[in-house]
Amino acid sequence: MAKTYYFPPIVIMGPGAIELIVPEIQKMNVKKALVVTDKVLIETGVVQDVLDVLKSAKIPYAIFSDVKPNPTVANVNAGYQALLDNECDFLVSIGGGSPQDTAKAVAILGTNPGDICDYNGVGKTANKSLPIVAINTTAGTASEATINYVITDEKRKLKMVIVDPNSIATVAVNDPVLMMKMPKSLTAATGMDALTHAIEGYTTAGATPFTDMFNIEAIKMISKSLRTAVADGDDLDARDTMAYGQFVTGMGFSNGGLGIVHSMAHQLGGFYDLPHGVCNAILLPYVVAYNADAVGDRLKDVAIAMGVDISRLEPKEINIAAIDAIKKLSKDVGIPSGLKEIGVKKEDFAVLADMALADACTPGNPKCPTKEDVIAIYKAAF
Repeated sequence: MAKTYYFPPIVIMGPGAIELIVPEIQKMNVKKALVVTDKVLIETGVVQDVLDVLKSAKIPYAIFSDVKPNPTVANVNAGYQALLDNECDFLVSIGGGSPQDTAKAVAILGTNPGDICDYNGVGKTANKSLPIVAINTTAGTASEATINYVITDEKRKLKMVIVDPNSIATVAVNDPVLMMKMPKSLTAATGMDALTHAIEGYTTAGATPFTDMFNIEAIKMISKSLRTAVADGDDLDARDTMAYGQFVTGMGFSNGGLGIVHSMAHQLGGFYDLPHGVCNAILLPYVVAYNADAVGDRLKDVAIAMGVDISRLEPKEINIAAIDAIKKLSKDVGIPSGLKEIGVKKEDFAVLADMALADACTPGNPKCPTKEDVIAIYKAAF
């Protein structure tokens, strides 16, 4: 069956990448940027590094920094108003998934009518978004590379997963120098988010030989470099490898889909306002165990990519070894061991399960879960 694949038209990677955005902006025939970011990145000086590049090229801009870690409909509406008030015609997003997703939503509203809630789901817009220069500062979400973005409807306590080729960035930028200012905890959480993308993307029902190529390579890079990036944030090689790893899997899962790790994690984030990467990391080994009998030899490939010696293991032992490798990496980088530690409540499992089953990522899972299955996974990860 024929399939269409989507990628950012222009990708800039490596140390010093932000210096190369100017000629790409100049080709766009645009007048003024809305810089979408968050207050923490302004305080750390990361945003200023990018603003200096824009200033040197005399590119006008306005700044919008009212973005929550789990961006909301209210954040998007405020960003869109800032776009209008400042007469901006393109966006420069600086940050991890939160600013990137907010910028995508604002850029979509810049060319499509209505409310962002109107576009919840798959491919509901008619028009390409305003141009976006997406400058990633975390090695995790790959939102700068994907056709997906996630916005929390705070009224319904629901994370809307919006899948839309019209939202893909015009220029995707990964400069590992900007990532060197990330704290250990954020490096760990975003890194495990990227690993989740890669493993789910490799085992999803929508995987193809094309997406496999990206996802299995990403597992190798992330498994090799995440511990070092967490332990020594100034290690530029580790940061660079993580930047490539998260971006590579972004191109994979954006075109192949994910599964119920993300479906379940989205609900935890929307319901409790928890960090997405941490939720993914805690759930990942338990979902992998649930799916193990439906993915053929793919966990063998995962184990090898994570550096496990499988030469003397039986098939069932290989699956267990892959799951153990995931748990060990998560523990080594300081991820909490269970959902209880991050404030999740057992009495909410039933409603969380209902919401997870309705999530856009669920159809990609290699097994078709029941509500009881999802509740059982939440319990196992508690």
